[in-house]
Amino acid sequence: MAKKQAPQPTTDGDKPAGKSKLKLIILIGVALLLAIGLSVGATLFLLGKGDSKAQEGEVAEEGAAESAAPVKKLAIYEQIAPAFIVNFNHQGRQRYMQVSVALMARDQAELDALKVHMPVLRNRLVMMFSGQDFATLLTPLGKEMLRQQATTTVQELAQKETGKMVVEQVLFTNLVLQ
Repeated sequence: MAKKQAPQPTTDGDKPAGKSKLKLIILIGVALLLAIGLSVGATLFLLGKGDSKAQEGEVAEEGAAESAAPVKKLAIYEQIAPAFIVNFNHQGRQRYMQVSVALMARDQAELDALKVHMPVLRNRLVMMFSGQDFATLLTPLGKEMLRQQATTTVQELAQKETGKMVVEQVLFTNLVLQ
């Protein structure tokens, strides 16, 4: 059997191909890391410089902005407890709906003034909820229309009793149809 001879490296002074590729990969990796580091450093430097200028501009404009536009107050949520439970007759069957309601307002004092009238508010909402069509409430559009009707009902009561539109929105935090 004849043995195969391994290729002999050339003696021309050439380096093996593996070492030059390794050096090239290391050189590219170092250059890439250096480029990434420089770009991150430059970005942080420029953003830091821009923030100080923006803060100076904000301080100057802050006084003008306060007088120009009213600041919108944070939302306050008041949960109405216990949840509303109403029944329907739908195609000869007894159906039920449970609704948990939250009121969204912007002024706590006005909301406290409305809380005095909570029995009237609950009565109006129960009557409105019980007069709904069960099939309509099964659709998302029907639920949204019910929420808007509830908002209108609460806003009308608030306007009548307190003289202000206290509640911005009525939100359903839970709605169960059975």
